[in-house]
Amino acid sequence: MRTTIERELIHSALPSQRKFHDSEARFKGFSGPIGSGKSQALCHEAIRLAYLNRGRTGLIGAPTYPMLRDSTLTSLVEILNQNEMPFELYKAENVLVMKDTGSRMLLRSVEDFDRLRGTNLAWFGLDELTYTHEGAWLCLEGRLRDPKAERRCGFAVWTPKGFDWVYRKFISNPVKGYEAVQARPYENRFLLDVVPDFYERLKESYDENFFRQEVLGDYLNSRGGRVYQAFRREVNVTPVAIDRSQPLYWALDFNVDPLCSVVVQMRQDEVRVLDEIVLKRATSEQACEEFEKKFGMPKAGVVVYGDASGASMHTVSPLTDYGVIREYFRQRGAQLSIKVPKSNPTVRDRVGLVNARLCNAAGDVRMFVSEKCKELIDDFEQVSYEEDSTQIDKNNDRRRTHASDALGYLVWQVADTKGSAGERGQRLI
Repeated sequence: MRTTIERELIHSALPSQRKFHDSEARFKGFSGPIGSGKSQALCHEAIRLAYLNRGRTGLIGAPTYPMLRDSTLTSLVEILNQNEMPFELYKAENVLVMKDTGSRMLLRSVEDFDRLRGTNLAWFGLDELTYTHEGAWLCLEGRLRDPKAERRCGFAVWTPKGFDWVYRKFISNPVKGYEAVQARPYENRFLLDVVPDFYERLKESYDENFFRQEVLGDYLNSRGGRVYQAFRREVNVTPVAIDRSQPLYWALDFNVDPLCSVVVQMRQDEVRVLDEIVLKRATSEQACEEFEKKFGMPKAGVVVYGDASGASMHTVSPLTDYGVIREYFRQRGAQLSIKVPKSNPTVRDRVGLVNARLCNAAGDVRMFVSEKCKELIDDFEQVSYEEDSTQIDKNNDRRRTHASDALGYLVWQVADTKGSAGERGQRLI
């Protein structure tokens, strides 16, 4: 005889979250903008199904393992602890076991979705579905076949990202058994009670299209077209003078041909691009020599930003690219600091921040570029997405993207120092 186990799960669900949880569709989705409680919806649904399917196995997935570990799993464990629900997390196997029921949650990245084949599942839930390959979803659909499950269900949460496969499958042409709930912007009263100006602040951080997608939850035609659509030559290109009393920010993209970098100064919240250094088949030391030729050794110091891959060791040298730069400036007694993340931001996030500086949703322009920056200006005007894709086209012209990539790393890092906010107390994008 099966013993019924009941636990009270505290969840002050918003209207759209409640509708999502109440849906009896075999496959259901929750589409919402920033601040709509997608992570809470995902984790509460997973816990509910783990109790309904006593002793059975389910799966929680995310597009990458770092996202799974730092975001999805963090939210899940927080909710379990808040509700005093006993569990055991086996990190080596990436499995969480509910002690009350013996139910197992497999914790998986869905990057290599062929590895998902095998075990029968009672349920599965995916975070950020629009950054997941459709093949991963289809693979998991095929695994939803546990004959002993009380309630078989596949579910996901996501932020809109254009008219992609998720939009087609859940929104525009759903087949029988599919249902999606679209959360409304400004619905999260809990968030607004804590941060009343949350959405107004984002108007200053995002360009207009990104604001509509991320904050309002609109589905936009983001496929194809210019990447840096906020750039206007007549507005953003202007004479920019160097201020010798302020440090120079040097941002690099360590592409072999060309090796591109931009030199920037900040004036309060404005990004002012002074010049660029573009060298064919150059080494990091040659880039330093060109920097010194243009700017000398600034007394106010130099701050280096750039591509995280530049921190990798070379086979022909015991130094990384940044190690070469550090040694070059050290030998000349110059003041230098290096600020490089452990991993690069996503292209989407980096592009969104650059567009927001070029012109945000509130109409504010906070990036000015010297006419000396020929490659950067060409990037802003010519870099485009691949046809019917949200991937940047890097093959049409091999010179394109490198200068704008370098600047994007800097803008990302500068934005990161301003503090964090968002659904999980993390960066907004």
